[in-house]
Amino acid sequence: MLYARTGLVGFHTDLAAPGLGGHWQRATAARRAELEELYSTLLTGTEPIGALPATPAWECWRAGRTEGRLIGGVINRIVLNQATSYALPLEWFDGAVLFWEEAGGLAAHVWSYLQVLRHAGILDRISGMVVGIPDGIDGLDSPVASPTLREIVLDVLGDRDIPVLGNVEFGHAGPNLPMPVGIRVALDAQQRTLSLLEPAVRRSR
Repeated sequence: MLYARTGLVGFHTDLAAPGLGGHWQRATAARRAELEELYSTLLTGTEPIGALPATPAWECWRAGRTEGRLIGGVINRIVLNQATSYALPLEWFDGAVLFWEEAGGLAAHVWSYLQVLRHAGILDRISGMVVGIPDGIDGLDSPVASPTLREIVLDVLGDRDIPVLGNVEFGHAGPNLPMPVGIRVALDAQQRTLSLLEPAVRRSR
């Protein structure tokens, strides 16, 4: 909503108590130091950061490379917001890199949310997708024949051939990467890289 109304960069990142007060304490000292430096540079630096620090967990779900404006958040909030007067204009999704995550709920709900985005025309407009680590979603990877999150995403995309990078640490499954909404990024799914091409803050005049 903030981005839709003002165009200001906001950050999709860890929650204070379960994130900075919980997940971060369970991370290795090296990863904490890496993330602390990233947060400090992102919030105070006026030069592009470049590649975000990846981990072996990142997965290429569909190869390709693209550049575009980073837009996203929790997928159910994206869908609900688009039904309000605070909706992001559809043209703002043109060429964008859509990032999303989900916490709780059901795998079937995720499939439905993605179908809503498809029928709204959003998935036809974006140039790439980054998917966060699922957190507490029932019906994924169960012993019964249940789909993986990758299978759900690729099923909804169908023949839409855009790069998709999955299992990236942002959102509820911290400790995670801060995702600055509204800045240009470069996504290379095959190389498993996501690079920030613009600073999130600007030097005051």
